[in-house]
Amino acid sequence: MGRGKIVIRRIDNSASRQVTFSKRRKGLIKKAKELSILCDAEVALIIFSSSGKQYEFASTSIESVIEKYNRRKEEDELLLNPISDVKLWQKEVSGLRQQLLNLQENNRKLMGEQLYGLSIKDLNSLESQLEFSLQSIRIKKEQILHDEIKELNRKGILMHQQNVELANKVNLFCQENMELHRKVYGHDSRLEMSVATGNPLIPYGIISAAAAGPIGGDAGLRVPIHLQLSPREQ
Repeated sequence: MGRGKIVIRRIDNSASRQVTFSKRRKGLIKKAKELSILCDAEVALIIFSSSGKQYEFASTSIESVIEKYNRRKEEDELLLNPISDVKLWQKEVSGLRQQLLNLQENNRKLMGEQLYGLSIKDLNSLESQLEFSLQSIRIKKEQILHDEIKELNRKGILMHQQNVELANKVNLFCQENMELHRKVYGHDSRLEMSVATGNPLIPYGIISAAAAGPIGGDAGLRVPIHLQLSPREQ
């Protein structure tokens, strides 16, 4: 025999009402949990008993669900009422205009203009703000200068190494030319003298001894220049 149909109305007996509330509340929370899991739905449930006690369930959090609900409700109201949409945009434009005015006023104060009406406290605050800004600018400037000097020193060292390699190649070329000169012209006292003095005698005027420097060395090259900031700039 099936259960009889229950009339949906307020239960007068307080004890029965409390028992029914407890059973139905647990069943409702269970159904809400199952709905959120089975259907991947975002569910929030808030229940207040007749005595004012609160019971709640949320698949994520009550706050996020309520915030989402309010946001969706506002969007629906804007779609249904175009006048509210216009008022909203007018309010947004008014707020942006006020922000622009505030920024322009602060900019004029930072430039030293329209300082009338400011108290000593306001002027001290403005001065501290400017000093902090200048300190940040100096730090950034010094960092850029240090980076540029570091890069220039790196390039100077690289150029010095390239000059050394070129000088070695030139000296090797000079030695090969002297060997060739010896083979072609035979014994030459001037050649022996040039080797003894360290000034190679290059035929055909290919390169001068002053430019080449001593054989096997780089005495004619300049050492790399290391740059750094002066104490005044630091």
